[in-house]
Amino acid sequence: MLHLFAAFAEFERNLILERSVVGRAATRARGPFGDRPEKLTSSDLDLLKTLVDSGTPIKTIAGRWGVSRTTIYRYLKN
Repeated sequence: MLHLFAAFAEFERNLILERSVVGRAATRARGPFGDRPEKLTSSDLDLLKTLVDSGTPIKTIAGRWGVSRTTIYRYLKN
């Protein structure tokens, strides 16, 4: 009897894993629907690069857009 219950439990576990894989694939296919929107646009990014090249402090640039310095560095890295 114990082996029978273990077999059913294993079967159910495999079904759950299979459904999870299918669900993740479907989510990936739908695209970035639930993602957080970008803070800076492409025109903002051009201006950001210009300000950095001109020597404006990162803290000042971050304050202008209301983001952290880390966000500015992340945008510059990409």
